Amino acid sequence: MTTDKKYYYSEVFNSIQGEGLYTGVHTLWLRFFLCNLQCDGFGQIDPTNPDTYELPYADFDASTVNRVEDLPVWNKGCDSSYTWSKKFKHLMGHKTAEEIVEVIRDAARTDSNPEGLFKHPVSGQTAHMCFTGGEPLMKHAQNAFREIYWWMRHHENEPSCITFETNGTQAFADDHREWLLNRGTYNTPIFFSVSPKLWTVAGEQADKAIKPDVISDYWRVGESINVNHQGRPSGQLKFVVGNKEEQWEEMEEVVAKIREQVEYDRFNWPIYIMPVGATEEEQTATAGEVAEKAFKRGYNVSARVHVYLFGNKIGT
Repeated sequence: MTTDKKYYYSEVFNSIQGEGLYTGVHTLWLRFFLCNLQCDGFGQIDPTNPDTYELPYADFDASTVNRVEDLPVWNKGCDSSYTWSKKFKHLMGHKTAEEIVEVIRDAARTDSNPEGLFKHPVSGQTAHMCFTGGEPLMKHAQNAFREIYWWMRHHENEPSCITFETNGTQAFADDHREWLLNRGTYNTPIFFSVSPKLWTVAGEQADKAIKPDVISDYWRVGESINVNHQGRPSGQLKFVVGNKEEQWEEMEEVVAKIREQVEYDRFNWPIYIMPVGATEEEQTATAGEVAEKAFKRGYNVSARVHVYLFGNKIGT
């Protein structure tokens, strides 16, 4: 199961889950490097017109920083472009799965948890682990995950839940599907947090960014492998939406297409709406209006709690 292969990753950090169903839950994070989408339309005056885009990350001199944590949070384009743009590759970690597990453990270490355990010695509660990106279900990341989890089990230090925070476009490789469906290899609940990128918000064309068949497959696998975990949903849908009606119409069309791929009444994933904005200031400007639109239509609302708690800061 284990190899000497090294994997690129952007960050490992210790924080909370700031979005969706598990908001506020103590979580360790691993951001994989590389993504199949760029989402340059986020924050633009017209997300559907690339000719008008302003992209601060593209003009940034990456040679001026030595750590990911020293990068600014850009308010136009993808707010985590450093997780896929090759100009930032020199800032990335590059380690074996065994070494990455030790980095995760280092991130968990505090004065009250000197061994870096998922099960905290003070609270007695066990932290979650979130694999994000970039895109954590690209093929190289699927391979990395299986090795990383093997080493977690080897050291008898496992999270209480694993989340894949994905854009919903990457199908499972056959070996990854086989691993997920083989409950003899792991015990931890798996949760799919799926955030499809909308053309009217992120500037990504639907034929590239919206894959209802892939998302429905996550749901089927999730239903199969989490059947014994107290009836909790195996995933959630999250949409970044602003106050423009065409964005809401597109979002609801995407939800309908996903439901068409499964038995409609069995699709039990909650749907969360998050206001557009990479920074606290941007979110505050539209959050109330977006929230009201959401609950009047029957959707859940998710603020980016980590942004409100820690500000416009990478690694939180």
